[in-house]
Amino acid sequence: MPLKVGFKLMAETFDPKEIVRQAVAAERAGFDFVEISDHFHPWLYSHKHSGFAWSMLAAIAVQTDRLELATGVTCPFIRYHPAIIAQAAATTQILADGRFTLGLGTGERLNEHITGAPWPSAHIRQEMLRESIEVMRLLWTDGYHSYRGQHITLDDARVFDIPDTLPPIVVAAGGKESAALAGEIGDGLFTTEPKADLISAYGEGGGSGPRYTEVPMAWATDVDTAVASAHEKFRFGLTGWKVQAELPNPINFEAATALVRHSDIADGMSCGPDLDAHVQGAKEFVDAGFDHLSLLNAGPDVDGFLAVCESDLIEKVRSLAN
Repeated sequence: MPLKVGFKLMAETFDPKEIVRQAVAAERAGFDFVEISDHFHPWLYSHKHSGFAWSMLAAIAVQTDRLELATGVTCPFIRYHPAIIAQAAATTQILADGRFTLGLGTGERLNEHITGAPWPSAHIRQEMLRESIEVMRLLWTDGYHSYRGQHITLDDARVFDIPDTLPPIVVAAGGKESAALAGEIGDGLFTTEPKADLISAYGEGGGSGPRYTEVPMAWATDVDTAVASAHEKFRFGLTGWKVQAELPNPINFEAATALVRHSDIADGMSCGPDLDAHVQGAKEFVDAGFDHLSLLNAGPDVDGFLAVCESDLIEKVRSLAN
């Protein structure tokens, strides 16, 4: 499978119209796909935004021609019901003429607690994810359907607009157990760490599809500016998945990241104008076995980053597959 290079749409740090503009610009720059987070809350107060992903996806779908779209990722239970996501994904796939991939995961308390429902433990959420995928695939077949699982219930429901080509389901994983689950129930894998053992566990679970990841970087014309921007926009990323999944509100992430230093950011991701350093960061993921790399730019200048991607960086990253 050829290496594809994508652009992460940081919906927590830009307003919805700007997110759509960036996606259209990413297509012009030569990216293969864009990936958007599906959040109710931003991670940090400084982010200031968190638009509805499905509205933005619809707008992007009708304003682009070849760009593939993906959620990175949606939790299809608690805040949503999987029937709603089945309908949303089917509609998005139709609007995008078959260019949509549904990224699914077990969610973060940050977004899911808003309904007042209890926040289940990780293994219960994995059970809920399995049942949700069963419900969605059931609804992507003709007719009315009902389902009664341990966690999810569907009563006499039908999705009327089903695309000719169903959206592939890429399942997020933070460890070997969830990676194996992705291989069993998904069409692809999504992780955020360059760990080859996750790829291996995915394969052992039966997975053979695309392997998505995010490559954090911060481009700017000087290192200090890049580091300062990344500290403002992405310091939550240094907390790790176990923290990211459990804290309920931006104020908790502000507290959890209060001691993250600029030097921690500089040590954790490539920062500055050196494209070779950014390519080396991407190489870790390619060497681990990923074939869909979404470049997450935490720098201050989106259009400057897109310009260097168009002129040089995308092809440098693609060349890593050779």
